[in-house]
Amino acid sequence: MRLPKPRGCLSEWVVGRLSGRGAGDAPAAPESAEDAAISLWTLHELCYAGFEDAVDRAERDTGLIALRHRLEDSLEERLRARWAEHRSFPTTPDPVDVPAALEALVAADGGRSLADHVRRRADVDQVLELLRQRSVYQLKEADPTTWVVPHLPVRAKAALMEVQFDEYGTGDPNRLHAHLFARGMESVGLRPEYGAYVDDALPETLELNNVLSLFGLQRRLRGAAMGHLAAFEMTSSIPARKIAQGLDRLGLDGPMVRYYDEHVEADAVHEQLAAHDVCGTLAEDEPGQVGEILFGAFTCLDVEARLADALLDSWGVDA
Repeated sequence: MRLPKPRGCLSEWVVGRLSGRGAGDAPAAPESAEDAAISLWTLHELCYAGFEDAVDRAERDTGLIALRHRLEDSLEERLRARWAEHRSFPTTPDPVDVPAALEALVAADGGRSLADHVRRRADVDQVLELLRQRSVYQLKEADPTTWVVPHLPVRAKAALMEVQFDEYGTGDPNRLHAHLFARGMESVGLRPEYGAYVDDALPETLELNNVLSLFGLQRRLRGAAMGHLAAFEMTSSIPARKIAQGLDRLGLDGPMVRYYDEHVEADAVHEQLAAHDVCGTLAEDEPGQVGEILFGAFTCLDVEARLADALLDSWGVDA
């Protein structure tokens, strides 16, 4: 993957620094939220596959590390402000009640549904746009969550590894979920390589990805990461079935449908593992993480809703 196109003064400085062309201090502030989002996404990607046109040892550049932390702090502040504004729990639940609290959060989520639109009304161009946006995460699916494994107590760690073993194809590279998505992209005429569409990514897509990396890379946010995972798995199986039905309706059957079919079954199992065996045991073993689990679950629902609204608004869909 090559470095993304800058979207303002800060991301231009980041790309310049990574390519070995930049000099001097970073700008004091990004030009826009979009400039901040692509800058943070680029810095996070140094922890994943990296960039073929970045200088060696870029991930150890102290100037870039300091900037990443500054952008992460700003993102986390915004996420926590949204949680404080919308939280529906007057008191923190007891650890034993965490799975039920997660179910209540998910049940209260009443945002617009991309999956419903795909199943019933979306045209081919809209579905391809959705796949391009989702590819920014889906082509590294599960990787941000893997960072959390060493941060967990024994029971939660074992349960998370059960989820991740499925995500990584149970040892079969041809069943690796990210690989299944790449084959699906190719089957519908889209580029399958990792990071192919980051220059087309909406700010909401970048934020969604930045949240996953923010939570996954920091031990203190392990509860938020696992709450995010639980909310994602608890809201994935039925939408996956609807998207598969929409793809069939549009004649985009084949590997892309098989990717979503895989998630209909897998995520129904992962839902229980994530809510009870991961988050439930984490809450029991580390009661101080209860609030963080719920914050992470809310954040998952929130960033997914923001992306859904952005896409549906761009398509002129009212409901």
